[in-house]
Formats: sequence, C-alpha cells, structure tokens
Amino acid sequence: MKKVVVAGSGVLGSQIAFQTAFHNHQVVVYDIKDEFLEKAKEKMLLFFDVYKKDIGATQGQLDTAITNLSYSSNLEEAVQDADIVIEAIPENVQIKKDFYIKLGKVAPEKTIFCTNSSSFIPSQFAEDTGRPEKFLALHFLIEVWKHNVGEIMGHAGTNPEVFNEIIEFTTSIGLNPLPIYKEQPGYISNSILIPWASAALKLWADGVTDFQTIDKFWMTGTQSNFTPFAFLDAVGMTTTYHIITAASKQLNDSMLEKAANRLQEEFIDKGKLGMATGEGFYSYPNPAFLDESFLM
Repeated sequence: MKKVVVAGSGVLGSQIAFQTAFHNHQVVVYDIKDEFLEKAKEKMLLFFDVYKKDIGATQGQLDTAITNLSYSSNLEEAVQDADIVIEAIPENVQIKKDFYIKLGKVAPEKTIFCTNSSSFIPSQFAEDTGRPEKFLALHFLIEVWKHNVGEIMGHAGTNPEVFNEIIEFTTSIGLNPLPIYKEQPGYISNSILIPWASAALKLWADGVTDFQTIDKFWMTGTQSNFTPFAFLDAVGMTTTYHIITAASKQLNDSMLEKAANRLQEEFIDKGKLGMATGEGFYSYPNPAFLDESFLM
C-alpha cells in the first residue's frame, strides 16, 4: 500500500489523508474542483497543533506528512498506479454510484476500493465498481488521530485476502482495525452513536428542551465532554442531515424527519455546517460546552 488516494477533501477526507501521510504513505487528495483542494491544503496545516497536543507529534513528523501529500482534480491522473482508493464523498447513493462507475474505468486493475460511507453498506455499490472482489468499507471516526479505529466491512463478494490486506493497511496508519464479518448499516460505531445522537436531536426538534440542556445532562450524567451536539458539530450538518433523512424514511420516523427539516432551515441554509465552518450548534474554536461556566 505505497500509494493511497483519498477521494473527497471534506472534513473527514482531509483527516484521513493527513493521518495516512503522517504514517509515511504517499497520498493523493482528489476532489472535483481545484478550489476545494486549495481549502484542503489549508486544513492540513491546521492539524499541526492538534497532532502535537493530542499525540505528541514532532515538527519533523508533521513536515514529512506535508511532503507526502499531493493534490489533483483529475481522477485519471490521481489514481495512476494507486494501491488503494478511499472514497470519502457525500452520503448520497447516486453520487457514490456515479463515482464508482467512473473510478472503475480509470483505476489500475490492482487498485483496491474502500468506501468510508457512514450509513450505506458495500453491497449497494459493489457491482458499480467493476471489481466487487476488491471492494469493501473502511470506516473512520471523526478526529481520526484521537479516535483511532478503522471499521472494516466487506460484502459477500469481497476477496478474503483483500479484507486481510485492509486490516494490515489500517494498522499501518496508526489505527486499531475492527473487522466486521456481516454487513451492518452503521457498522459498530454508528449503530451505537446514531441512535444516541438521534434521541438528542428528536428532543431538540420537538421543542422538549434546548440543545445546551441536553448536553449539560450528558456531561453531568457521564462526566464526559463527548456530548450529542458536539458530536453532531464534528460530523457536520450536511452528513448528519443525509444520515437522519435516510433513517427517517427507513424507520418511517416523523420526528427524525422534523429534525432533518430543522437542520436544513436553521443550519445548512445559513451556512452553519458545524465545526468545519466555525459554527454549528456551537461556535468554534472555543465552543461554550468547554467553558468552565457551562455547567454553572
């Protein structure tokens, strides 16, 4: 796995790319527009402080990570001689299908394709790739350098040797591999986290109480700063919207639909997309829930 391509330079795509480059892989960041890639380059520099603070990274390691990164808006050029492509594009079935059809036509025969989808399962896209035996899911958590696990999930047609290769690759980029042996929407993490966050969203959407009060309960009850609405800000409003919209249809849950509509109107339409844009439920880089006075 010498050459890695990360398709998508959003919040998590950028984190995956930097984490992989930090662990001495050559990484090409692909996105559809050069302006997206210019923003991605700026994001990479922002990782310096958190990697130093959270995992004790040295300046030399960080400088090397930057030199391991390159960027391209030409898919055919980006995937030339690629060993693996990690897809981290929007959670939309048709967008992903279209991408895999295009990718399958230009990627080398050796290339393994991985989806980082938060909610879809590999079998939904396997045939679109043109190489179902080399296609599986590799799911990362937000703030990947701290929440350093990689969930690996194949489908019925995934080659077991490819599955094991991705386990080894996951270890090589500083993550603990979590193999999943049966397709499960949401993997392990989101099967637990999404119901938790959805419960909080439904209380907020129905006007039961405000989001700060829900987070205060969680902080007091669990002694944790990992709160529902801080989590949603980190995931991002657009991804959250897609996930809960899909869940509302699957579960026929009118309250989740109401929550999705509120997110659209009060956040997405106003450009408040979460941590990545500096404002979501909280304002960043100094969110109120981290202030000592928050629980007073």
